[in-house]
Amino acid sequence: MASHTVKDMLLDPVAKPDPTSGNKITVVGVGQVGMACAFSILTQHIATEIALVDVVADKLKGELMDLQHGSTFLRNAKITASTDYAVTAHSKICVVTAGARQKEGESRLDLVQRNTDIFKGIIPQLISYSPDCILLIVSNPVDILTYVAWKLSGLPKNRVIGSGTNLDSSRFRFLMSQRLNVAPTSCHGWIIGEHGDSSVPVWSGVNIAGVGLRELNPDIGTDKDKESWGELHKQVVHSAYEVIKLKGYTSWAIGLSVATLVQGILSNAGVIHAVSTLVKGQHGIEDEVFLSLPCVLGTNGVSHIVKQLLTDGERSMLHRSAKVMQEVQSQLKM
Repeated sequence: MASHTVKDMLLDPVAKPDPTSGNKITVVGVGQVGMACAFSILTQHIATEIALVDVVADKLKGELMDLQHGSTFLRNAKITASTDYAVTAHSKICVVTAGARQKEGESRLDLVQRNTDIFKGIIPQLISYSPDCILLIVSNPVDILTYVAWKLSGLPKNRVIGSGTNLDSSRFRFLMSQRLNVAPTSCHGWIIGEHGDSSVPVWSGVNIAGVGLRELNPDIGTDKDKESWGELHKQVVHSAYEVIKLKGYTSWAIGLSVATLVQGILSNAGVIHAVSTLVKGQHGIEDEVFLSLPCVLGTNGVSHIVKQLLTDGERSMLHRSAKVMQEVQSQLKM
């Protein structure tokens, strides 16, 4: 008489289950940033499946187990992990957070060659298992590494995106909200260009309920401004350095930012976020560089770039940002 397991006696097979899922997300790197991304995606119920990849097997297994033990609170999202990139197969989006961590006092650009070398071992493997995926690069310096990922992947430009100044724009709106005592989501303003020291605050477009702040204060954001609103941008630029100094790393804000981008892509709702994209031909930029501009996101990645009406000063700052990227890229060993 054939023996039957509890599973055999409980479940009567009708059809072979599909091993794939609709919205699989891969996160490469299970450091503080990677886990903040994974946790934000899972707790917001954005993905039906998430795969984690890292080179440190014990840390990877520990993070996997810790998340899996909370599975009953996550609407049954499947969570897997491996040092083998085969676990990433059929991903819709691959989020790359792996790389050398930014040290106190170190600029994002100082990291570039170290992380470029790391990407050479990551990007080709992701593409081999998920050739139709969208790459979402988070590792710093994000703009240059998005360019590196684009070159290494062979994907069309619309499917390689950097997390860019989405977080900078959020910091900008938060600081604005603190001054005005209104909700951050009711403050509208954009930081574009580099996710870093040469980022560009678009003061000409800052508004609350359609009221442009530059109409109320023509000097806002300039050296002539008696209220010193320009300090907000300086705080945005230095905020990551301050957080790193205080707690050793940044994690939660970038995790929430990435989850929002992933949601925007998967939902195909046409949401607009400031993300790093190929900007050659935009605002007169001639260099083949990636910088942040407001982009319409969907299941095909970046579908459109918003043509902001920049002032001459803002356009000049954006060009300066592009030159900084180009100078660093020219020294890269690909």
